[in-house]
Amino acid sequence: MAVKRVKKKFLILGIILCLILVFVLGGIIFLKSSLSAVDKEDKKVITVVIPNGSTSTDIGHILKNKGLIKNELVFKLYLKVKKANSLKATTYEMNKTMDVEKIVKMLEEGNSYNPEQIKITFKEGNRITDYAKEIANKTNHSYEEVIDVVNNKDNIKNFINEYWFLTEEVLNENIYYPLEGYLAPETYYFDNKDVDVLKIIDTMLKEMENNLEKYRSKIEGNIGYYIKMASIVELEGTNTTNRKMIVGIFQNRLNNNMNLGSDVTTYYALQKDMKSDLTTEEFNTSNLYNTRGPGMIGKMPIGAIGSFSLSSLEASVNPTKNDYLFFVADKKGEVYYTKTNQEHEAVIAEIKEKGDWIW
Repeated sequence: MAVKRVKKKFLILGIILCLILVFVLGGIIFLKSSLSAVDKEDKKVITVVIPNGSTSTDIGHILKNKGLIKNELVFKLYLKVKKANSLKATTYEMNKTMDVEKIVKMLEEGNSYNPEQIKITFKEGNRITDYAKEIANKTNHSYEEVIDVVNNKDNIKNFINEYWFLTEEVLNENIYYPLEGYLAPETYYFDNKDVDVLKIIDTMLKEMENNLEKYRSKIEGNIGYYIKMASIVELEGTNTTNRKMIVGIFQNRLNNNMNLGSDVTTYYALQKDMKSDLTTEEFNTSNLYNTRGPGMIGKMPIGAIGSFSLSSLEASVNPTKNDYLFFVADKKGEVYYTKTNQEHEAVIAEIKEKGDWIW
């Protein structure tokens, strides 16, 4: 009986220890989750005003209401453990990718909030001409001034010397805008409207360098190809999956000594917006950008046709191998793949019959 009582006590003790362990592990997981970023993908800037005299409770409440932290109590506990007692009252710009550690560090350091600061958002898929308009709208520089800066050969040569991904290839006199495709689309912040255009361009090139670095070993020897392909597939596809398929198709066409046949390159060649269909004559225009035109069998366009997303960059570097030669998308964004021109034309006819043709 005594042995049974001892075994029972050990069993109870074991259960208690297991419960304690589960509780501790659960607590650790909870704390780790509560201290992590609310959304690692959401880079939208959130303005946070911390008034003078705010307590840790007040600050936690403000941050929770802004959606920047997950748990106010855990935030206060973190402040106590880290002995973060000197949080600065001022205006901050934060985002949901910041974890509690980064937020507290910012609050401790404070900042020199600049009411004259400007924000410029450059959208994926846009051209340098679009970017020049955006810069002219947000700064004290004219559109013409911006274009002069980005096309200045001395500026281009300086950038080539500074950035590994810029090569002499962009200096080809037939390229409309040497830096087309090389300026990373993103939201940027600058001190005021008098910001130097060269500083804006340099900031965008630095961001592009960050984007390309992970692929450097694979793309450095033929960087122009990947930049061009990414710029094309940005407009031809809608997501990473179909963009990878489309790049695979483009590679098949090039390998089979066919025209790339990309409509979006024709629009760029003619410097037209993609708002309406082009004529047969326009598609047949002889131009080093127009991959549907004569003399472009087995060739890429001479230069990139716009900016591109990380999705398109990934697609250009790691395409999906397939045995298709044609594709077409309807106005809903669904992409159809075919192996022969006859099948391709049949799909187009079907899309038009449904009323889903893009124009």
